[in-house]
Amino acid sequence: MLVKSGKAIRLHWGVENGLHWTIEVTFHEDACRVRTGHAPQNLSLLRRIALNALNLEQSFRRSNRQKSNRAAMDNNYMLTIIAACLSHYHDASKPLCQ
Repeated sequence: MLVKSGKAIRLHWGVENGLHWTIEVTFHEDACRVRTGHAPQNLSLLRRIALNALNLEQSFRRSNRQKSNRAAMDNNYMLTIIAACLSHYHDASKPLCQ
């Protein structure tokens, strides 16, 4: 039982640390000075959404940080990222708006 629980703990912290490290490297989350109200949770959610969007876009083979910087400077590339999200989640049998 100890071996299984040790593996589960390592797996949990591996995923947890990997996600937080990725968000920190990509968006410098630890440097954010927002600390009050619901703003920290809201910004964290937006960062996770942005990270997922960057991961879905595959035409520009660079790091998420480089993709983020390019999207900040190039509106067409930002639209490419949004289009990748829409095409990934759009099911042709269901309308986008209900």
